[in-house]
Amino acid sequence: MINHREILTIVSVSIIIAFSITLLSGFAAFLVALLSVFAVIIINVFAKKLTGEFFELKTEIKLWEFKRWGYEPYQSFKKEIPAGAIFPIVSRIIFFPLKGFVWMASLVFDVRAKIYRTAKRHGIYSFSDVSEDHLAYIAGAGILINLLAAALGYLIGFSEFAKFSIWFAFFNLIPISNLDGNKIFFGSKTLWAFLAIITLIALGYSFLVV
Repeated sequence: MINHREILTIVSVSIIIAFSITLLSGFAAFLVALLSVFAVIIINVFAKKLTGEFFELKTEIKLWEFKRWGYEPYQSFKKEIPAGAIFPIVSRIIFFPLKGFVWMASLVFDVRAKIYRTAKRHGIYSFSDVSEDHLAYIAGAGILINLLAAALGYLIGFSEFAKFSIWFAFFNLIPISNLDGNKIFFGSKTLWAFLAIITLIALGYSFLVV
């Protein structure tokens, strides 16, 4: 279900985020953060892939990159910027007083219809496009499973895992570029609002209690 390229991307992003969270905190703290962040991301990825399978779509995980910074064609960089690798490190400087609170939306996903999806459900060539609703449900499944995992992690005493799960959900819900939040917002504003309210409540709770 997860190919070698995706595993390499997930591991690399986990290392970058864990390093940003535990900057100057020592190797032990880094190791705990790394395992926690990796678990948070893997849970999110599997939720998206399983939801994609339900819609008979192939979901591919990749590093978040962007090229255009404006609406006009000339408002773009010459090469794509690996924002998913840069933002966690830069955000550590910006959010330094917030005890490891860093940008965690480093991955995005693309989907494509499986070959037999068109034939089985709609007849050959009659429908193969992926709707915005499908993208919203796939992205939303990832956010929802992270919120549920955060609650479970807190209840069984894994406070770091719970905190990172909430932070991961929060940053991924931001509706910009091709992050999950953008896919959910334009696919289902109701779903986005529902997840955003729960995530904001959980975010405040993560600073006060977790």
